[in-house]
Amino acid sequence: MKKKLSGRDAFDFAYSNYTDTLYRVAVHNTREQSDAEDAVQEVFVKLLEKTRSFKDEEHLKAWLIRVTINICHTYYRQSGKTEELPENLPAPDMPDFSVLDYVKALPENYRNAIYLHYFEGYTAQEIADILSSNQNTVLSWLKRGRELLKERIGGFDDE
Repeated sequence: MKKKLSGRDAFDFAYSNYTDTLYRVAVHNTREQSDAEDAVQEVFVKLLEKTRSFKDEEHLKAWLIRVTINICHTYYRQSGKTEELPENLPAPDMPDFSVLDYVKALPENYRNAIYLHYFEGYTAQEIADILSSNQNTVLSWLKRGRELLKERIGGFDDE
């Protein structure tokens, strides 16, 4: 049964169920741990200020993720940093380097689509809803993101 959520109920539910997810999304979209923590805190402040209700838990979660990504994007723009992550990342056999590091080096749309699909388990349609895009665009981002990862990491097969 889907339950409408609003006000304090939405906040309590989100805080107990989605804080870790929002933090992972924020870390994925910021360069600094402190920025990720600030972003999550700001998301919860916005949720407290929100007067509209959410039709169900998934609607609430999608809204929270979208707001988290937007806040992180704003932090990045305000930081004045315009450099991209390095194109020539270390070889994957480096002990401190993970696939997630390669995903973080992708352009923003590819990075978020890949992260939400493979790390958070969303479908292309759900990602489209979260990112205010359409499904075919998300499918293109996923395809291009996988191609870039394949070039940079090498040696992994397409699905």
